[in-house]
Amino acid sequence: MNPLEQELTYTLGDTLPASGETVEVAPGIRWIRMPLPFALNHINLWLLRDAMPGPDGLVEGWTVVDCCISHDEPKAHWEQIFATQLEGRPVLRVIVTHMHPDHIGLAHWLCERWKAPLWISSTDYHSARLASQSTIGFGGDRAADFFMLHGLADPGAIQQIRGRASYYPSMVPDVPRSFRRMMDGDVITIGHRQWTCIDGYGHSPEHIALHCADDKILISGDMMLPRISTNVSVQEMEPESNPLRQFLDSIDRFAPLDPATLVLPSHGKPFTGLHARIRQLHDHHRDRLAELLQACTEAPQSAADVLPLLFRRELDLHQTTFAMGESVAHLHALWFAGQVRRTLHPDGVYRFAV
Repeated sequence: MNPLEQELTYTLGDTLPASGETVEVAPGIRWIRMPLPFALNHINLWLLRDAMPGPDGLVEGWTVVDCCISHDEPKAHWEQIFATQLEGRPVLRVIVTHMHPDHIGLAHWLCERWKAPLWISSTDYHSARLASQSTIGFGGDRAADFFMLHGLADPGAIQQIRGRASYYPSMVPDVPRSFRRMMDGDVITIGHRQWTCIDGYGHSPEHIALHCADDKILISGDMMLPRISTNVSVQEMEPESNPLRQFLDSIDRFAPLDPATLVLPSHGKPFTGLHARIRQLHDHHRDRLAELLQACTEAPQSAADVLPLLFRRELDLHQTTFAMGESVAHLHALWFAGQVRRTLHPDGVYRFAV
C-alpha cells in the first residue's frame, strides 16, 4: 500500500471476488472483478438487485453496471455468473458509465443475451458507435500524425500506432442500436434505492457516476480511483481541448457528498475516504503542472519531451499512447491558463515555453 492509500480505508480489506463469482459490498450490490489483457489488468463491474414492471407484474432481477471488453474470456466469466450468482433472476438493464472498451465492450452481447435496454449518456453512446466503426482516438494514421505533431519520433512506435486502426473495434465490435439516455441530475430507481446521475468530463466525453445519498454509496466509474490517477488525454479528434481542467472541475462535484460515502470504483478496491482522495488528485496534478512549468521555463518542451517527468517508469506501446495524450493534456492546462505559449517549430513539432 502506498502512502496515499494509507489515508483511505479499504472496507473489505484485501478481499477480491474470484473469477466468475461475486462479493456483496452492500445489501443488494455485488462486486464482479474481471481480467483485462493490458497493464490496467482488471475492471470492477457491479450487479444491483432490481425490479421492473413486466407483462405479468413486477419482475425481480438485476441491473448490470459496466460490461468488460468483448472477448471470449469475459464472456465465459459472465456465463458462470449467470449460472451461479443471479439466483435464477434475469438481467433487466445494462448501465454503462462511459464509452471506453472495458466498460462498453460487451454491452451489445449482454443486451442481446437478456433482451435488456442499454442506459448511457448520449454523448458517450454516439462516441462509442462512431469509434466502433472507425479509428478515432485509439490508433491509425490520424492518431500517429497527432502524436508526431507533439514530438513522438520513435519510428517503431509510430508504425505500430498506424497499425492499430482496428484497436477500438477489436474490443467493441458493436453497440446496441438504441439506448436510454442518462443525464446529470437524473434520479434512477434501482430496486429499493434512488441513484442520482453525476456527470463528469475529461476522461470520457460524458461520464456518468451514480450516487445513492440515502445509503451513502457512489459508483464512481473511472472518475474516482483509489490507487491511480484517472487517465486524462487530448486526442486527435479534439486536438485543442483542455480535459485536465474539466476532470479537476468534475471531481470537485463529489466534494459535497457525505465523508462516509462508500466509493465503488472501476479499478482498485471499494474504499472510504472520498474527500482525501479528491485532495490527493488535486495535489498530484498541481505538482506535475509545477514540474512541467519549470521545464518549460528552462527550454521549449514537446509532449514527448516531458514524458519522463510525468511517467517515471518504462512504458509499453499501449501505455505510451495514453501517456502521450495525458502529456498533451497537462501542457494544454498550462497553455489555457496563459502560463505557457505554444509554438509550431520548423521541424513540425508543437513545443510549449514560458
